[in-house]
Amino acid sequence: MSIFKTALVAAIALAGACHGALAYTAVPIGTFASPVDVRVAPNRPGQLYVVEKPGRIIMLRGEVKKPTPFLDITTLVLNFGEQGLLSLAFPPDHDSSRRFYVMFVNLDGDVEIDEFRRSTVNGLRADPASRRVVLVVPHPVRENHNGGQLHFTPDGLLFISIGDGGSGGNEARNLESLLGKLLRINPLPAGAQAYQVPPDNPYVGIAGRDEIYAYGLRNPWRTAVQGSVISIGDVGQRNAEEVDMMTIVGAKGVNFGWPEYEGNLLFDPTRPGPDAPKFPIFTYDHTGGRCAIMGGYIIRDGGLPALRGRYIYADRCNGELRSFIPHVATQTATGDAALGITIANINSFGIGIGGQIYIAGGGTVYRLEP
Repeated sequence: MSIFKTALVAAIALAGACHGALAYTAVPIGTFASPVDVRVAPNRPGQLYVVEKPGRIIMLRGEVKKPTPFLDITTLVLNFGEQGLLSLAFPPDHDSSRRFYVMFVNLDGDVEIDEFRRSTVNGLRADPASRRVVLVVPHPVRENHNGGQLHFTPDGLLFISIGDGGSGGNEARNLESLLGKLLRINPLPAGAQAYQVPPDNPYVGIAGRDEIYAYGLRNPWRTAVQGSVISIGDVGQRNAEEVDMMTIVGAKGVNFGWPEYEGNLLFDPTRPGPDAPKFPIFTYDHTGGRCAIMGGYIIRDGGLPALRGRYIYADRCNGELRSFIPHVATQTATGDAALGITIANINSFGIGIGGQIYIAGGGTVYRLEP
């Protein structure tokens, strides 16, 4: 390990509270310009992709950065405050179709999802000319609460989480707006129509935008789809941070509560949603300098046996990594505990091809290890 890496590990790895007999460390794998998402592509072991908020995607091979960005769309991206390039996702057929999707705030301030393809000439680069606009969500009021991540399910459907637009929550309960929602679409590989709406989406054929799968979200900055389970780290307003976690089928048509509720606390009883709210599986308050949840993943890494099955998360303000055991069937959580690691300015988590957990904090991406 280099002197640089040894010094950073010594600075951030704390032998505090831990699970079982193990302590944990966060090993830096590289520095980046505001990393906000860490992804892998199907059937491409050894390749890792780091999304930089200004508008670049950096590929790593063997956790070593390639000198040229995989994709650079900085000229398309509005990078200010919570705006920027926000997420990346690869569909299950990426190996054959070469397609991938990005989510960003465009120069008009709207949330945009675009399709690109990997180059046929150089597989380590994307083809910028392959750009295809899939969906644009107007975001007219404020520059914050763009929210969101992209996640594919094994059947090729794309989940999109989007914040409420900083509008105080009115859009989150409005079924004619795509803000403050969890969306589900079927991106099409060719033709004039960029996507279809799955016919079993809950508002197909009735009042409400067909793309909506669930609603009542404030700022679902980081989400995850793992097997049949979807988890959402929804950033709170004043008092509560929340994690919503349920089966994908169970999330259909759900009202996550905002702005009537913040977490499981009543926030504004004069603004209920059309349906009764579904309360989170887990919440925490703002004591100890906490302010905004950074949602993570259920850990499946065989190298972290004491953490296996636990959901990892962090708070943006105090930087403490924690985990709890989710009980999806009963909608409860137990065993919330610190990992003994603090990282400043955590933005996101990522999961590797073998289940490795990555953490994007400040200008560095780390890998979690015992």
